[in-house]
Amino acid sequence: MYEDRDGESARSRGSEECKGEDKVIQEQGDVIAAEGDTVTLYCKYEATSTFPYLFWYKQGVSDYPKYVLRRDPSGTQNAQEFPKHRFDAELNKTSVSLKIQKLQLSDSAVYYCALQPTVTGNTKTLYKNLWSKDNRILHNIH
Repeated sequence: MYEDRDGESARSRGSEECKGEDKVIQEQGDVIAAEGDTVTLYCKYEATSTFPYLFWYKQGVSDYPKYVLRRDPSGTQNAQEFPKHRFDAELNKTSVSLKIQKLQLSDSAVYYCALQPTVTGNTKTLYKNLWSKDNRILHNIH
């Protein structure tokens, strides 16, 4: 099952100033999937930067957000524990949807889409930023 709501990231890439119009939007409703299925989590974004970096994070129950992957106009990167053959995303002009293949029970989590800059090595700040809009869940997979 997926549960998501609007969320936003308040900055764009590099040393550019924080812009209120930079945001990610996750409007997808609940979806139920079985082990072995393929699911897609949708994320639209609006960025003032012409070279945006988009990220996906996974947060399990009572856990901190874990980096899953990054997509930008010049390339792709996946965290080692989230191999591209199972976790993939294609960056388009206005979206970066996460595709999870061969779904496993361990994939159950809240999934966040984020627009750079994000926080590296400071999960408390990341957590605060992800929940700062109004404490609503973005993507929850069960």
